[in-house]
Amino acid sequence: MLSDEVDSPDWWLLRLGRQMRDRTSELDTWWDYYRGRHPLPELPRNVGEAFRAFQRKSRTNFMGTVANAPVHRLRALGVTDGEGNPDDDAARWWQLNRLDSRQKQVYRTSLTQSVGYMIVGPHPTRVEDNSRPSPLITAETPRECIVEHDPATGERRAGLKAWYDDVERVGRATLYLPDVLVRYKTKERGPGRLPWGRQAWEQDGDEQEHDLGGLPMVDFPCRPELGEDPEPEFAGVIDIQDRLNLGVLNRMTAARYSAFRQKYVTGHKFRKRVDPLTGLEVVEQPFVPSPSAVWASEGEATRFGQLDATDLSGFLKEHEADIRNLLLISNTPAYYFATDLVNISADTVQALDVLHLAKVGEHMAFFGEAIEDVFTLCARQAGVERDFTEAEVRWQDPRQLNPAVLADAAVKKKGIGYPLGVLAEDMGESPQRVRRITAGAAADALLGASLLPTVAPQQQPAAGTGPGETA
Repeated sequence: MLSDEVDSPDWWLLRLGRQMRDRTSELDTWWDYYRGRHPLPELPRNVGEAFRAFQRKSRTNFMGTVANAPVHRLRALGVTDGEGNPDDDAARWWQLNRLDSRQKQVYRTSLTQSVGYMIVGPHPTRVEDNSRPSPLITAETPRECIVEHDPATGERRAGLKAWYDDVERVGRATLYLPDVLVRYKTKERGPGRLPWGRQAWEQDGDEQEHDLGGLPMVDFPCRPELGEDPEPEFAGVIDIQDRLNLGVLNRMTAARYSAFRQKYVTGHKFRKRVDPLTGLEVVEQPFVPSPSAVWASEGEATRFGQLDATDLSGFLKEHEADIRNLLLISNTPAYYFATDLVNISADTVQALDVLHLAKVGEHMAFFGEAIEDVFTLCARQAGVERDFTEAEVRWQDPRQLNPAVLADAAVKKKGIGYPLGVLAEDMGESPQRVRRITAGAAADALLGASLLPTVAPQQQPAAGTGPGETA
């Protein structure tokens, strides 16, 4: 039986596990919205499976666009020191852990499910020069991970990763504390859902101390507000998404019935009969709509007619207005919905990007701090004496600028004395490429200087002689 002592590993296991279980439903909802599996809009009528299939066609996924728009602008190029010099160790760890691609997975998870995670641990195959394992960085999902922060300092107090081992059919969990790591597994085999009762878990092996100096699990929250849990990028526009789906369903319903105009008949005497099964009197319907049908009636005052077609322009205007509101509230560039934007200039695009770039800048600030924490843990894992909290994460310019504009700006900055390394950074080069560019330029300058002809020093006239005189 697990211990119930506060702050013990057993206590943290159950506390964090239950928190992770309680937020599963919310994570499922956010993920469904991101993937376009929104709740089906409802109409006030009883419907069958055929109409539910019709409902599914009304869903238009804008949540994926809202979340992916900033992800496309977020790309960390590497880590440098405070003076902008690339760090060789950080570059090696970056490539070893494939962070050029894995960083995008963490950003997308954070923006769609409110938070993503990275865990730092020993690499199973790579070893550093000092015989310590190289750091292994893994990208994690909030479905399996959770972190609790100290309410006073904001530092990470404890972290948990829990998952279902479908090979042995048991639940497994790893509890991360600032100085120790504890593994657990469920006592009994069972289905995929993890139990969080006190009797369900047992410790799997001894506690493992580590010297990383902090929690080896780092969270990447989506623009967290003070005192509030983080929310996905599209949390503020979910209601508009539901309204859009309902509006599309209404328009589809109107279009479906107006495409084949509804017919009516007056003055016709319908035959009635008794249903042998129910005993109820029912009306026979001789007029069945069909492209090849001819309707006829013997009634003297019978009249046939059809209803007017439904005007769908109002539905379309409402749809466009809702989309504009969604883009405005979520700070997504309006040119993602470019129905009225024709032949716009580059200045207009930049103006439409202002709020979106401000939002991306906030993401860079939060994610940059998290990446610095990750590399600080990497240095301690590798036994390297370096504090990456003073380092700087180099980000690719989120602006979508024409290369000709960048080159023109670089030429003008060069004219007022900007060094080549800074110009290469402004043009979006990685720290390693900046080093190669500056080193290559220095080598070319040295080679060019060595090939210049040697100028002999001028002979000085002897003392006491003037111009045009000989000694």
